[in-house]
This record gives sequence, structure tokens and C-alpha cells, in this order.
Amino acid sequence: MNKVFIIAEAGVNHNGDINLAKRLVDAAVDAGADAVKFQTWKTELIVTKEAIQADYQSINTGIVESQYDMLKKLELSYEHFRELKKYCDCKKIIFMSTPDEEESAEFLINLQNVFKIGSGELTNKPYLRYIGQLGKEIILSSGMADLGEIEDALIELTQAGTPKDKITVLHATTEYPCPINEVNLRAMHTISMAFQVRVGYSDHTKGIDIPIAAAALGAKVIEKHFTLDCSMEGPDHKASLEPEELKAMVTAIRNIEVALGDGIKRLTPSEAKNKSIVRKSLVASKAIKKGEIYSHQNITAKRPGYGLSPMCWDDVMGRVALRDYEGDEMITL
Repeated sequence: MNKVFIIAEAGVNHNGDINLAKRLVDAAVDAGADAVKFQTWKTELIVTKEAIQADYQSINTGIVESQYDMLKKLELSYEHFRELKKYCDCKKIIFMSTPDEEESAEFLINLQNVFKIGSGELTNKPYLRYIGQLGKEIILSSGMADLGEIEDALIELTQAGTPKDKITVLHATTEYPCPINEVNLRAMHTISMAFQVRVGYSDHTKGIDIPIAAAALGAKVIEKHFTLDCSMEGPDHKASLEPEELKAMVTAIRNIEVALGDGIKRLTPSEAKNKSIVRKSLVASKAIKKGEIYSHQNITAKRPGYGLSPMCWDDVMGRVALRDYEGDEMITL
């Protein structure tokens, strides 16, 4: 079975509190996710002190401040991430964190085998080259990008040393929450066909319907933000799932990946017992005397189906009855 890799995106929903981060790990484990992912950065390395917030950030937090001030409050230390890695290992869930600059990426090299590149770094050529030369599995988010920009990023990653078969491109829409009419899930297929890469979906909509649909459409990776409480203060909580919703999403995706099957149309074991009950056989529609000719007037098809199949109709029509039949009696040749 081709298992969907489900990433429970804790992101910054720990609010800068390591204990809250550990509770998020617990929730991801309880939900059955494959991995729990955070974000690692040094604020002074990723944003100027004058950079303004995105609209969704100021709306969701209710606070107008610089990106620098907002991110500084949400920043965890490297030591915190070492602690989280150990905690994830103990809980038997894959630890992941998205580095937002090279120093943090270098720190994470020994903590994870999969590197997620956020949508904001898709056009960051030196950063792409740095991640590409690490030789790790890469998940590349494509929010805000067109096909040309995705192609450019893939060229940088592959030329730096990461083969395409180690890269998964996530379709995404960078808005929190994402409007339904801007999801465009069919873009996953466009990306897959254009670049011959694995594809997945990073979801920022409300609820669980869209990531479930993405799994049904063939996403190999699903990423979804979650929190302990959507009413908490912070930029991403309102666009995140609460623990029970995350669990419901994981359960639905697991059901879908089983239901997708192998694509071979065949009689299933559970159908076998119903086959003869539901299908029909050729029977006498009225009493037939030996020597009569089988015709539309004396032959019909009725359940059950353990007699002569109606697909033999043309072979039976015009033949002579070799014995007497009562009405509803199955025809034999």
C-alpha cells in the first residue's frame, strides 16, 4: 500500500513555550500522524526590523507589530529543538523542523533526514543551493509560485546534488485561512506531469475536507497546521485544526489510502458470497414441454445466479428443450 506521509504542522503554535511544544507532540502522536513539524530560525537572520506583518498575522493576533517583534516572541532555542527531538524519539514520532536560514539548517542536519523548504524560500537561490547539497530528502512547498518558479527551484536543488526522486513538491496556497475557491487541487497533477516528481499538499483551509480530497487525488504527503486550541493567541492558531479534528483527518486519510487499492478490477472476497444471490440465471418463464423451442416467450432471467448465465442467451435461443420444465426452473444445456 502506498502510504500517505502525514505531517502534523505544529509550526509556531507553541507560542515560544517548550512545554506547549511537547503537548503538541503528544497531540500529533495521539492523532496518528507520521511526523510533527516545527520551524527553526534566528529572527535576526530572516527578517529586517522594519518588515511589516502579513494581513493574516495582524488579523489573527489582533496585534499590529513588526514581523521581527512577532517572530522573536515565537522563537525557540537550538537547545529546545534538541529536547524536542529527544521527546519525539521517545514518543516514536518523526521529528521535523523547517529551517528558515542556513545557520538553522546546519544545526538541524543531525536531527532530521527530511528537510522541508517553506514557500517563502522557493525563490531564495543561495538557500536552495545550500539545502540541495545536503543530500537529504526534500519537501518543497510551492505557495505563491507559478510553474516557472517551481522549475527554477528544482533546477537549483538538482544541480546542487539532490536527485529529483528525493524531492516532493507540495501544492499550497499561502493564505491563512485559504479561501476554498483558491485551493485549486488539480494543480497537484499539473506539477506532477510537468516535472515528473512526487506531489503532495500543504493545507491552510479551515476544516479537514480539502486535505482528505487531496489524499484521494493522489497526494503522497499531506501537511496540516494544528493547535491545542484555536482561540489561543498567535498568528496561525485560527487556521489550524484542534486535536480531535487532526485525529479525524488522519483517520479519514488512512481509510482513503486503503480504499484506493491497486486499481485492478476483480471480484473481491466480500463480493464472492453475494455473487450468486444478486446475479441471475436463465429460467423457464412458464412450463416448457420436452421438444419445445426455447424463445423469448418461454425463457427469462431471474435470481439466483448459480445456474446458466444470461450471457448464454444467444446460445440457448432456438434450441430444443431436452426435457420438461416447470415455471421458474433453471435451464440446463
